[in-house]
Amino acid sequence: MRKSIATVSLSGRLIEKLEAIAAAGFDGVEIFENDLLFHDGPVRDVRRYAADLGLTIDLFQPFRDFEGVSDEQHKRNLVRAERKFDLMGELGAPLMLVCSNVGTDVADDDGRAAAQLFELAERAARHQLKIGYEALSWGTRVRTFDHAWRIVETVNHPHIGLILDSFHTLALPDDWSSLRNLPGQRIFFVQLADAPRLGMTPLTLSRHFRSFPGQGDLDVPGFLQAVLATGYSGTISLEIFSDETRSAPPRLTAEDAFRSLRFLEEQARKQPVRQENASEARRRRVELFDPPPPPVISGVRFVEFAVDQRSERPFAALLEQLGFRHLGRHRSKEVSLFGQGDIRIVVNREPDSFAASYFLVHGPSVCALALETDDALAALGRAEAYGAARFDGRVGPNELAIPAIRSDAGSVIYFTDREIAADFETDFEIDPDAAALPALLTRIDHIAQALPDGQLDPSVLFYRAVLGLEPEAPVVLADPYGLVRSKAVSNPERTLRMPLNISESRNTVTARSVSNYGGAGVHHIALATNDIFAAATSLKARGAVILPIPVNYYDDIQARFGLDDDRLAMLRDANILYDRVGDGEFLHFYTMPFEDRFYFEIVQRIGGYDSYGAPNAPVRMAALAAGRMSARDLAEL
Repeated sequence: MRKSIATVSLSGRLIEKLEAIAAAGFDGVEIFENDLLFHDGPVRDVRRYAADLGLTIDLFQPFRDFEGVSDEQHKRNLVRAERKFDLMGELGAPLMLVCSNVGTDVADDDGRAAAQLFELAERAARHQLKIGYEALSWGTRVRTFDHAWRIVETVNHPHIGLILDSFHTLALPDDWSSLRNLPGQRIFFVQLADAPRLGMTPLTLSRHFRSFPGQGDLDVPGFLQAVLATGYSGTISLEIFSDETRSAPPRLTAEDAFRSLRFLEEQARKQPVRQENASEARRRRVELFDPPPPPVISGVRFVEFAVDQRSERPFAALLEQLGFRHLGRHRSKEVSLFGQGDIRIVVNREPDSFAASYFLVHGPSVCALALETDDALAALGRAEAYGAARFDGRVGPNELAIPAIRSDAGSVIYFTDREIAADFETDFEIDPDAAALPALLTRIDHIAQALPDGQLDPSVLFYRAVLGLEPEAPVVLADPYGLVRSKAVSNPERTLRMPLNISESRNTVTARSVSNYGGAGVHHIALATNDIFAAATSLKARGAVILPIPVNYYDDIQARFGLDDDRLAMLRDANILYDRVGDGEFLHFYTMPFEDRFYFEIVQRIGGYDSYGAPNAPVRMAALAAGRMSARDLAEL
């Protein structure tokens, strides 16, 4: 389908927006009136510049408060419309959006509204232009698409049709199933937007919290399928009003937007056709985006850390305190492999490498993840179809080349499958005795990332589109220095779990991770064990420094969960946190952060517990803050 986007969806000046929209791959653009009014240059130049970029100007918007007014106001509105028609002629825009009136003095008279719109359509026809009428969900009289359609049907003029907007339809609690029965040839344009369900008025939600499809909670795929069932074959366009996109770089926003439309098309393909209208599949006249299917992910094959000569030794010591064994060295590079159970950690200080470049920007940090999939090349193909950049690292003689992409945060995601995963360790000189030792830690449970403010929705969309992960319910966590918003993404098998965290406050643990990293990055990795008490005893004996938990916390959980004294004492002595949901239990403890950047969590899930211990997050963040203050005090002595 042809893809367009409204200039209001991006930050910046009009020319910057057009350049970003074209670079992302869009076919057309909606020109928002204010962008044109604020542009310092002739309107014809905008038309010419858009054409040079390969963009059509599909729509001029909005024209407000037109219908249902007094005769005197109607005359003034027609004069105003004529000026806009002249402007559209210079701009080369064939269609003008007229949104339903939101004024206080609007006649409750569909006949009057239709008559006034008919005269507007007559005047548009003289300019060889068309009018699209759209119902605003907060309109004074016309709020729904079916009401708008009744008025358009009454007008019965070839130069006026309906504009549908997913937000205005889905933000209301009304039944919209009749949308698929509209005549597709009378739909002139389709605008799309998603949004979270926040329990606020449609106007407030619209002005501040619209998001791209795939970032919110509305059934935009179902809406698009219903539109296509009408036989509509025109443009689909994004119209986003968001505080976050208004401050984000326009190029990044445009790329995110284009990915969202592709993801929406794929989701619409998967929507079941309603049985009562079996002709829908035949009536759809457009081809929808059809990438390779999402990969089946069986787990994390390895995590790669970037270090330098100074940080390599203390980080290796930390891994050994956690029970990892040094399994071997790379055959030709300054790279070490550590492991236990199914966990593999690569420590890379190769000077001429991506890891070295990553270290210069971010310091000691996770620079890459390797995901074990059912088909590595298919996973790579899907990622590239969604705009992810392929990564080709330096590969030496007889070394394994692993398919990889750059993530939205700039790190690398490798794709392995059964064949590649089996060959991965052949690049290392492995110590067979170290690899055969028993392990207390068995696998990677989840990997948590800290994101800069404004990057949560784009990251969720990236992981949904590229890896097929689905978002879990969002939670708000209390840090002593502010709030942290968290939303995890995971696959159905729960073999890949990635909590994503952001904070607007500068001093929370999450914000400090972003600051220390110089951007988004992994702030902790959770490692699973089958015996957390044995793991805590072993790690302590090896010299691992465990995050101390305030004793008051244990009084609270005893009261909440009715734990017996002996078990409570075991938890308290080992600084283990506890949560319970139904019959499921979650036990976990943390190491102290490595250079105030990242830390490890040791977890045990019992009885089908499927969350992340969110009730314990405030005490963990308070303990981390206390530990940071203690370290600062010691440094000042």
